[in-house]
Amino acid sequence: MVPLLLVLLLILVLFGAGFAVEVLWYIALAVLVLWVLGFFMRAGNGRWYRW
Repeated sequence: MVPLLLVLLLILVLFGAGFAVEVLWYIALAVLVLWVLGFFMRAGNGRWYRW
């Protein structure tokens, strides 16, 4: 019974970590798109963001 619970706990942790990593990839992609858009769409004397 204990090994089964340990395996289920391991699966749950790995699924949670995989989901979190995938969400972080989407966030990083969105930030990259915003950075590229800001790089190409400069307004007058500077960028439209302050990074």
